[in-house]
Amino acid sequence: MARELTQVLDEADRNPNVGAIVVQGAGGSFCAGANRGTLSDAGTDPAGEKTYAALSDLYASFIRVGSVRVPTIGAIQGAAVGAGLNLALATDLRIVGRKARLLSGFLRIGIHPGGGHIALLSRVAGREAAAAMAVFGEEIDGERAVQLGLAWEAVDDEQVLDRAMELATRVAFDPELGRAVIRSFRLETGPPTLAWDVAVQVERPSQMWSMRRKDS
Repeated sequence: MARELTQVLDEADRNPNVGAIVVQGAGGSFCAGANRGTLSDAGTDPAGEKTYAALSDLYASFIRVGSVRVPTIGAIQGAAVGAGLNLALATDLRIVGRKARLLSGFLRIGIHPGGGHIALLSRVAGREAAAAMAVFGEEIDGERAVQLGLAWEAVDDEQVLDRAMELATRVAFDPELGRAVIRSFRLETGPPTLAWDVAVQVERPSQMWSMRRKDS
């Protein structure tokens, strides 16, 4: 799925008629995180070629969402957990359901955060919120997400997609201008203090260790 997501984003970049992208989940939840089978395989041998490549594909898909040339909106209903929260934070703007559940979740399953998770959280919500969620396991709902700056607006669950599409349609009216503005926006607002792709590699050795420890 991560590879397919990357391919779709590549196609969007090549198509000048694409003016915006809305990222949403199916079945009432945004994303429950990485496939547990992938994590279990990584626990057996985190540095194994196959498992290392699988996690690399996952991490690459987040970064690709963050670098696609058009404005992106996360339409978040239900749970956004771990890697799923990374995916949400990769978008430029987020609309959340009031009853949404946003949590890091990594420590709950005994592994170190990955995918640049700490850098993403601190970039969007600041150090205090990043500590509360990534280190101390705090879970927040949609209203709290807006208070912390993790989302722009909290609405009833059935309104999430409509509101996201309303915003996307507005910027997509002029795709060429939208692409120019989002490029300036990302350059001017800047990356986290530690570059995202670097943060992925900083977290990775500890995450691999935690996976191997959990498996043993």
